[in-house]
Amino acid sequence: MTAVRAYQLLPLDVVPVVGRALPIVEVLIGAMLILGVLSRFSGLLSALLQLAFVIGIASVWWRGIAIECGCFGDGGAVAWEKARAQYPWEIARDLGLFLLSAYLVWRPRTPYSLDNVLFPESKG
Repeated sequence: MTAVRAYQLLPLDVVPVVGRALPIVEVLIGAMLILGVLSRFSGLLSALLQLAFVIGIASVWWRGIAIECGCFGDGGAVAWEKARAQYPWEIARDLGLFLLSAYLVWRPRTPYSLDNVLFPESKG
């Protein structure tokens, strides 16, 4: 919740809900992507989530707010120099993940995808 609050984008009464739900949603989408279950749908959800992360990081960078993105830290305040150096890399990482997710929307089937077993393509 600290990370979600630090972005200063959501009303304070929504922050606890998003702070608790976001990690669960991320794990579920990640599991779906790894297993290849509903690949197009999970790729779309992942792409939208990555886009939201890019917008959030760009927003705090633009507004001069120095925070950790919350990905691997607590998401709290940090020194401006450290944040300013991190933001481009965090945005680049999330844009890369966005492109990978978008690729799955375009080409959802992989040889090891469970979608191949659960929803076989008809040959005729």
